[in-house]
Amino acid sequence: MADTIVIDGKGHLFGRLASVVAKELLNGKRIVIVRCEEVLISGSLTRNKVKYAQFLQKRQNTNPGRGPFHFKSPARILWRSIRGMIPHKTSRGQLAMARLATFEGIPEPYDKKKRVVVPEAIKVIRLRSDRNFCVLGNLSREFGWNYGPLVEKLEAQRKAKEQAYYAEKKAKAALKAKAEAAADLSAVAPVLSALGH
Repeated sequence: MADTIVIDGKGHLFGRLASVVAKELLNGKRIVIVRCEEVLISGSLTRNKVKYAQFLQKRQNTNPGRGPFHFKSPARILWRSIRGMIPHKTSRGQLAMARLATFEGIPEPYDKKKRVVVPEAIKVIRLRSDRNFCVLGNLSREFGWNYGPLVEKLEAQRKAKEQAYYAEKKAKAALKAKAEAAADLSAVAPVLSALGH
């Protein structure tokens, strides 16, 4: 758990993020991607809806239940894209996929972990500002993912909790700084200086 990299998906470009994550998984890293519904895809929503609709048509005629499976949730769409960049039918690929987890929102154990970004996949760095883009959560909603409002509600609760924690942390830091400034160390200063402090 300690060596897990938690990536905040917000503001990242879909394919660029997927390719970087796939490479790192094959190199043995454990990666968790949170806020997958905030990942961005270059191209307008209309263009990406057409592309996804074409993908939905790809199925087995005799028994569609055998696949290919078309995921609706943003986390699974991103997971499947990363799987496509990994030799997932080999044991090496299966081990790599076992080291990956994707989530909508930021669920319980990861809300208290340090989150990182991938600079080579950030939209503001990699996509020209006049180009169209769309949000993966909006695309999923168009194709039947209905948990968007629930994720938004849980995210609002998490943000309120985080702000309260941060305000408390700042207040404690201010109290500590005030106490340190007011402390009279004249009695112990010679002893401390003799010890090299």
